[in-house]
Amino acid sequence: MKGSGETPEWQEIDRFDGGTGWIAYPDEGMQRASHALVANDDGDGEADVWLVDPVDVPDLDSLLAGLGTVRGVVLLLDRHRRDGAAIANRHDVSVWLPRFFDGVAEDLDAPVELFRHDLADSGFTVHEVVDSRFWQEAFLYDRDRGILVVPEAVGTGDYLLAGDERLGVHPMLRLKPPSGLTRLNPEHILVGHGRGVHEDATAALEDAIRGSQSRTPALVVKNIRKILPL
Repeated sequence: MKGSGETPEWQEIDRFDGGTGWIAYPDEGMQRASHALVANDDGDGEADVWLVDPVDVPDLDSLLAGLGTVRGVVLLLDRHRRDGAAIANRHDVSVWLPRFFDGVAEDLDAPVELFRHDLADSGFTVHEVVDSRFWQEAFLYDRDRGILVVPEAVGTGDYLLAGDERLGVHPMLRLKPPSGLTRLNPEHILVGHGRGVHEDATAALEDAIRGSQSRTPALVVKNIRKILPL
C-alpha cells in the first residue's frame, strides 16, 4: 500500500495559481500526496511557500525554487510526519503544528511552531477535523482564494471512493462524516491521498458528505474485493 525508497518516477499534480503538489510513489495504493502552497505572491518571485505533509522526492528543491521561498512545513495529521522534519531542516525552517496536536512535536527532529488559528500571514487558517486519542487532524482554508486542504478525512485515492464519487470520506469516518466541511465553499480541494478537485469542488464536497453513510456498504465491498480473490 505504501511505497518506499528512491522515487525517480514521482508525478507533479494539482498545479494552479495557488501552488502545486506531487505524488512520490504513483503506483502505491495509498496515493500519498504532498503540496506546496503559495502565499503573498506579488509577482516579484518572492512568494512564500508552505509545504503540507511532504514526502521527499528527487529534485524537490528545484520545483520549490520556481515557486518562491520555503517559509515552513505544516503537518495536518498526527500520522503524517512523513519527511517533514528532514525537509524543514534542509530549508532552515520550522515544522508548524496545530496547537491541539498532542504527542507530535516531541517526535520531530526539527524546530516546531505551534499555531492556533492563522498560519502566520499566509491567508490560511487552521481548523479541527478530528481530535481523539487515536486521530488528530486539521484542515487549512483560505476563504479569499477558496483553497481547502484536507489531509485524511476526505480524499480521491481509489480506496476512498464509492460509486461515481469524485471525492470520498475516509472509511473510518463514513458513519459520522465531518459535516462541518459543508459550511465551506472551496474552489480547490487539495487532499493528502490522491489528486485534488479543481472543478465544482464545493459540489463534490457536499456530495461526499451527504452520501457518506449510504455508500459505505458499497465501499466496503469494493475494498474487500481488491484484497481478496472473490
